Amino acid sequence: MTTNKESRVNILGVGVSAISLDEAVARTEVLLDGDVQGYICVTGVHGIMEAQTDSEFRRILNRSFLTTPDGMPTVWLGKASGFKAMTRVYGPDYMVAVCSRSVDRGYRHFLYGGKPGVAEELRAELMRRFPGIQIVGTYTPPFRPLNEQEEDELTTQLTDSRADILWCGLSTPKQERFMASYQGRLPVQLMVGVGAAFDLLSGNLSEAPDWMKKAGLQWFYRLIKEPRRLWRRYLANNPRFAWLTFLQFSRLRTFNLN
Repeated sequence: MTTNKESRVNILGVGVSAISLDEAVARTEVLLDGDVQGYICVTGVHGIMEAQTDSEFRRILNRSFLTTPDGMPTVWLGKASGFKAMTRVYGPDYMVAVCSRSVDRGYRHFLYGGKPGVAEELRAELMRRFPGIQIVGTYTPPFRPLNEQEEDELTTQLTDSRADILWCGLSTPKQERFMASYQGRLPVQLMVGVGAAFDLLSGNLSEAPDWMKKAGLQWFYRLIKEPRRLWRRYLANNPRFAWLTFLQFSRLRTFNLN
């Protein structure tokens, strides 16, 4: 486990890093320029609500190198807790920022996840946007957990490619469990779970307008685009999140970080 002493805001027992996008990129570079391993979780309301009924998942989020504020509600609550400089660290924006910086820094990237063909499409798009970037491998895992042969195959690819960052494009909480399970077992310094960033940056999903992002309505845009897959997540989680955060910030209920 990587230790990290950045400030975190307690949101329903999940320690969300009280940082900005620039700070997240700077901290990423500090880790990559050192000799330790770690993983980064990009977490919004969905991840925090998953953690309410899964204590092990909550521990995974709280033991990360960073757990970035992926959604505007986490930013608003952070500012309300006194972290005035905190801004949204949205998965696709963070990935783009790190990839942009890595051209000069020489970081090597490995894309793990997505549906068949998506990682290759993302690789082509990133190479188009950032000439000189080193995308040294891709791997599309099965829906189930990796078997021993697949683990060996992935390890060999990472070893041969000398990747520095493994971008994990799975859903929450699957990607976070993967990173926590394989930290120290895979020859890569940093793993980052960015979820839908694979589909968004490759052009397989459309992005919400900026005004919806700033207003905290990106969830509504995604619900309109994928109602069958997302209706339960948003229509059940969002009202409960609002109620629980009211209880926490009015001090009617305590949520401990553990």
